[in-house]
Amino acid sequence: MCSLLSVHTSSFCQHPETDPDLILSLSLADLSKRLKDGTLTPQAVFHSYLGKTLEVNGRLNCCTEILLESLDQLENIDTCKDGLLYGIPVSIKDNMAYKGHDSTCGVLCKLDLPAPDDSVLVKVLKRQGAIPFVKTNVPQSMLNFDCGNPIYGHTLNPHNHQKTPGGSSGGEGALIGGGGSILGLGSDIGGSIRIPASFCGICGFKPTVNRLRCVHMLSSLGPLAKDVDSLALFMQALLCDYMFTLDPTVPPIPFNQQVYQSGKPLRIGYYENDGYAMPSPSMSRALRETKVLLERAGHTLVPFSPPRVAYAMHELVVKGIAADGCATILGHMKGGPVDPCLQAQITPYSLPQGLKKIFSILLKPIVSAGQSHIVQNGLLCFCLCPKDYCNEVMAEWRRCELDVLLCPMIGPAYNHNYPAKLTSTVSYTILYNLLNFPAGVVPVTTVTAEDEEELRHYVGNYEDLWDKLYKKAVCDGEGLPVAVQCVSLPWQDELCLRFMREVERLVREEERRRSEGLE
Repeated sequence: MCSLLSVHTSSFCQHPETDPDLILSLSLADLSKRLKDGTLTPQAVFHSYLGKTLEVNGRLNCCTEILLESLDQLENIDTCKDGLLYGIPVSIKDNMAYKGHDSTCGVLCKLDLPAPDDSVLVKVLKRQGAIPFVKTNVPQSMLNFDCGNPIYGHTLNPHNHQKTPGGSSGGEGALIGGGGSILGLGSDIGGSIRIPASFCGICGFKPTVNRLRCVHMLSSLGPLAKDVDSLALFMQALLCDYMFTLDPTVPPIPFNQQVYQSGKPLRIGYYENDGYAMPSPSMSRALRETKVLLERAGHTLVPFSPPRVAYAMHELVVKGIAADGCATILGHMKGGPVDPCLQAQITPYSLPQGLKKIFSILLKPIVSAGQSHIVQNGLLCFCLCPKDYCNEVMAEWRRCELDVLLCPMIGPAYNHNYPAKLTSTVSYTILYNLLNFPAGVVPVTTVTAEDEEELRHYVGNYEDLWDKLYKKAVCDGEGLPVAVQCVSLPWQDELCLRFMREVERLVREEERRRSEGLE
């Protein structure tokens, strides 16, 4: 294992061949094109990103280790010149298996347990010419959307160091948002790709479970990057024959470029408030402004109400919690301290069940009746989605004749240590893990002074303790990125990405119009 602190920029991160600033300014598509035509070399690109990674990590503490084996891969990279990701440095989340390296998940008990082999996705990335070169930080146990643990410490948001980058793929969000990586691999079981992407102002995509590979019940592996085309290229590269050979349980469905490139007008459902967690003023404004842009572009927008979100959260999410009495997560905490970012979330797990019920009763006057279940049960987790609820949502989807769905995305970035106190706010993301719908986020605006002023009058849906905490969590966010979430039905991943790209295109065009004074 190589600590980042032992890597000296002057010794192997500088490469005289090309201006690093030029390389770092290129989109993934442009960078890939220049690598393919020989205008740039993999060595120049690698050393530019490695140097930038070390600089970003010095500010944000987002990485856990440099993968020195990447230097050996770089020497032989021309054997993969036909790969779709030839010469592209890629960051990977701490929990991704890389031969000879730990996947700690931020807990002490997983230290000094190096992976015996690369994971399937790491193998496919290498076959496609990508160079995994750094692992990134996660929250302790990865069941939290902050980003700190007793091993590697806290990661900071690239836009505001007083804010969290989100989690659990928080190191990825911070590194890519800070410019130290152009493409990253994360995982998402409740919003763990989408929340860091939203908080750090980048794009992230949670595919249908098992579209790439199923590593855990309802957990999706997926990409984070600065633009949607990069996410699509990642998916195209991984959905290849080599993947289907290595893991025959993955359906052999190649990436459908025709669907992704389609220009057909879409019928888009939308909602501004799920009735469970009221969005912040900037979240609401982001959705309304995106809706207007889509309507102007000729798409049809249809009001949609996700049915019984409170039921889904309380009966399907919260009651799927702690099936083992929280024994697994508490076992992982033994022998070491609980990180401050997780403390408020972990404390209820260790209480006797009777005491949890007493606290739930005592808190009912100051929290919503349903959310007091969260106090009683603790961790937001879930079991397999009951088919009846899935069918209910899809029946409403069909009734509205939707292609895709536009909905709010958690944001802006929270102040540190608040995610553990606000697990109820993940209703906007965890619902689509529960349903196994592909979902992705696109940054569309930033928090304004007007948003901050409106936040002063925020009361929430229930006017309870959670609503008051949420107001404190997102305050002082002026200038922070705000995203929207795009959703499609299971196995329509390319359609979801196509919708994300349309949102991104329209937002960029609007920004260009405003900069030219054409509004």
